Amino acid sequence: MQVIDSYLTYLKFEKRYSSHTVSAYSLDLNQFINYLTMQYDGLQPEKANHHHIRSWVVEMMQSNVSSRSIRRKLASINAFYRYLIRSKMTDINPVHKVITPKVKPQLPSFIKNHEMETLLTDDFFGNDFKGLRDKLVVELFYTTGLRRGELVNLKVNDIDMNCQVMRIFGKGNKSRLVPLLSRTLGLMNDYLQLRQIELNKTTSFTPYLIVTKKGKPVYPELIYRIVIRYLSYVSTNSKKNPHVLRHSFATSLLNNGADINAIKEILGHSNLQATQIYTHNTNENLKSIYKHAHPRAK
Repeated sequence: MQVIDSYLTYLKFEKRYSSHTVSAYSLDLNQFINYLTMQYDGLQPEKANHHHIRSWVVEMMQSNVSSRSIRRKLASINAFYRYLIRSKMTDINPVHKVITPKVKPQLPSFIKNHEMETLLTDDFFGNDFKGLRDKLVVELFYTTGLRRGELVNLKVNDIDMNCQVMRIFGKGNKSRLVPLLSRTLGLMNDYLQLRQIELNKTTSFTPYLIVTKKGKPVYPELIYRIVIRYLSYVSTNSKKNPHVLRHSFATSLLNNGADINAIKEILGHSNLQATQIYTHNTNENLKSIYKHAHPRAK
């Protein structure tokens, strides 16, 4: 459908959303279009009203789609209708009259500090190119709170070794500066030296920091496999992925007294509400300490 294609192009080139985000929007929109096609004889989205969208929500609920997924899909449709209004293809946003299902808040899952220290200090990685690269991947996630897409797109020139910071281009191509630990810089230097040797064996060259042995930019699935492999050595946490390390980073900072506004800036959150979810983990940690330490709690 032409209007969908033009909208996705708008997201990619004007909004500068990541390919992962654009794919998610595309999936949600196509599911909505398919529903209108099947249930309402090919009704065009610009002609749909809130009754049509409500019936789609009901069908998803009856199909056991989670409330969180339904809310995300409605957010995608809402953004699409805002685009249609700006493009003068419709006058109203029917999503505004649709009540979104409530979602029970989920505490962010995180890896314990001592498990991460064990992973990063013991001999799990090896000293060859692959070992140093994999260790740097885990180290960067845990000590900077990067998103997976941000790490994949990180370039060598984004690193300022002298100032010990790196420039990250996050959602909406917004940039932010993130500090680097001395030990992270040391590991990065070791990796870059070995990386240069490896790249000299090939004719390929890439400006990206994290690469394959053939000198090609890494892809998101490889990063995911690296993280889940090494976290499996030290953690029984059911969730083992790059975003869990981002949660671990934020939770560790809060537990050690970091200002929540500073954490917001480092994580690249657009508002404080997105960062405040980590305070729930901190509160749970305080409750646990209290119950174990106070004599009246025993």
